[in-house]
Amino acid sequence: MDRIIQMILNKLLGRLVNTAVNKGVDYAARRGKAPDQMTAADHDQARQAKEMTKRARQAAKLARRIR
Repeated sequence: MDRIIQMILNKLLGRLVNTAVNKGVDYAARRGKAPDQMTAADHDQARQAKEMTKRARQAAKLARRIR
């Protein structure tokens, strides 16, 4: 029973951490600006930062699989 509860808590905490990391990456990519206050160049830079983050996550995932 304890193991089932632990598994459920791990899933919930994992989702919570993923959500928090995603929010932080979005905030950092926008450099703290609201989306409606960003220029076209800011939007492009934020999009590139998000793509770079996605590639970094994919590389980390691949490294974990190889290891």
